[in-house]
Amino acid sequence: MTVRDGQGQQDVGGNRPGGSALPLSEAYDTALLDLDGVVYAGGEAVPHAVDALGTARAGGMHLAYVTNNALRTPDAVAEHLTELGVPAEAGDVITSAQAVARLIADDVPAGSRVLVIGGEGLRVALRERGLVPVDSADDGPVAVVQGYGGPDMPWGRFAEASYAVARGLPWYASNTDLTIPGARGIGPGNGAAVEVVRIATGGRVEPKVAGKPLPPMHRETVLRTGARRPLVVGDRLDTDIEGAFNGGVDSLLVLTGVTDVPQLLRAVPEHRPTYVAADLRGLLVAQPEVVADGDGGFVCGGWRASVSGGELVLDGAEAAGADVMDGVRALCGAAWSAADAGGTADAGKALARIGL
Repeated sequence: MTVRDGQGQQDVGGNRPGGSALPLSEAYDTALLDLDGVVYAGGEAVPHAVDALGTARAGGMHLAYVTNNALRTPDAVAEHLTELGVPAEAGDVITSAQAVARLIADDVPAGSRVLVIGGEGLRVALRERGLVPVDSADDGPVAVVQGYGGPDMPWGRFAEASYAVARGLPWYASNTDLTIPGARGIGPGNGAAVEVVRIATGGRVEPKVAGKPLPPMHRETVLRTGARRPLVVGDRLDTDIEGAFNGGVDSLLVLTGVTDVPQLLRAVPEHRPTYVAADLRGLLVAQPEVVADGDGGFVCGGWRASVSGGELVLDGAEAAGADVMDGVRALCGAAWSAADAGGTADAGKALARIGL
């Protein structure tokens, strides 16, 4: 899945964010958008998401929704998006439930029973692959699969998974995100549920995982979108951005979900996005290049960031209306370069200067 188009993008995992002379919605043909924390949180649209996506779509960008959340079916997700003002069809939605169902179907005979610890999205995806969902470890399953089941998942479901794994059944997980953003804050995700079963079974077995950032999710995405110049858009470094890194494609991190700026500045190479934006309006604009100035500093949009005495220093861009995100991009260049050289730099004063 590949494909840079000569707009000056960063090498994946580089030491500074990239730049694009074109708005990102013109530089790429398809946005592979995460949902939770990017388009919506707790069922409500993230600020600016609806208008930004509408403008990108009207300009010709294909919007595909790629989520590690296996709870809901693609039909339900598309209906929800449409209700929020983001028109979508089931075919626009790719879930980790679909990816893990294909993974299981590759390993077991058609018609096999699979113990499901999760929601309707997982059941529908299994049936799509000719597999039979069951609810008990005593129902003759040949495998067990876990996917996010929502905050009301009964505790007994984890016991069923534990019984099956302890008996030696192959164990699969849609994803292992430890957290999931919601309207009231950050809650436990499917990865936390997987840890419950791991602990109960003595930690001797690891599940096969399908979701971002691993290859099965990328395979599913490629098969279902046909993207030629894709841009991964997400809020998590360890799934969305690492997934883009693993797939060799460019990425946009938006700061509306799990990741904050201090975490971004500490990002290891495989967690470094090509672009950074406050929210999805970042799709609609060009991004200035982050340039090394030859004197140890990194310049972006009137801001200059450097490291001095173990601290990040941010200078310039005093004019009213200066883009704070350009300052963040410059700081990424300085922080990532320092980390690659084996150093560290405290970001507290620099972030305070731009109100972060």
